[in-house]
Amino acid sequence: MLPFIRSALCTPLLVATTLSLSLAAQAETRVTYKSATAGTAYYQMGVELSEAIRQGTDDAIILTLEESQGSVQNVMEVMARQGNYVFTTPPALVDQAMAGEGPFAERQNPRFQEIRGLFPIPAITMHFILGEDKGVVGIEELEDKHILIGRGTFGAREAARYLALFGLEESVQVADAALGSGPDALKNGQIDGFVTASSYPTPNIIEVAAGMPIAMVSLTDEQIDMTGAPRQVIPGGTYPGIDEDVQTTSLPVMAYTTSQMDDETAYTLTKTFWERRDAMAEETAWWGGITPDQLENMAGMLHPGALRYYEEAGIDVPESLR
Repeated sequence: MLPFIRSALCTPLLVATTLSLSLAAQAETRVTYKSATAGTAYYQMGVELSEAIRQGTDDAIILTLEESQGSVQNVMEVMARQGNYVFTTPPALVDQAMAGEGPFAERQNPRFQEIRGLFPIPAITMHFILGEDKGVVGIEELEDKHILIGRGTFGAREAARYLALFGLEESVQVADAALGSGPDALKNGQIDGFVTASSYPTPNIIEVAAGMPIAMVSLTDEQIDMTGAPRQVIPGGTYPGIDEDVQTTSLPVMAYTTSQMDDETAYTLTKTFWERRDAMAEETAWWGGITPDQLENMAGMLHPGALRYYEEAGIDVPESLR
């Protein structure tokens, strides 16, 4: 073929290929997903969710996972985030942000009114871990111990509340360190234990229990009633060396975005989450407990795109979320 003929034939093909790649790049939607510190169950959930959304949308939506120091930080960042920002938090923190209460009392911002719900994720479960070969113990075992509870997270505030509630506030030495350093600090003997709020089985506890004996605190029925939080049972055998059931407490958690996300993206995210839920549960058990009924725990309102999916799927949505 003569060079000029080959060039003439190839030029339209080159233009078409370039245009196709350009359109594909434009079609890809990027979403920031902020959840928890690396090594925790919620960070691992973010990894799993990112892959599920990528597969379920044929790479049309890409979730970029960002490490976080906890739910308060996730909600606080609503003030500055633009575009497609998805974050996880207990619904109670959304209520507090919108009302300018609790950790948001000194940092009120109209952007908090733009928070919109998408779907539930596995609940936060309180774990009290000690570096002792004692299996399941009572909370009094924390007395005179050096315990890391983290900073600025729901788990840290809840752990501090429990210590005060059960008369351990004065006898427990609380380590001044971020939660992420807990496993290494326990293995190195720098602390006696740590508290983490995460769905079970949580990776950082499995990591510790694989290398050293641990004990876990189990609360009595009366103590659970005193906390005012829902009961959660961690089945025996969930963690190495913990053969008995552990009674503790939990808190619902939701995935939220803001009204800056367009309706189609919110619709596709929500639809893909529910369509991929069973496949995720086959890989990791904690997704199996997610049901549409848990929407009743959501604070604020649903994003219109998410609401569209629930209506199409025939899922009952509380009027307060519309």
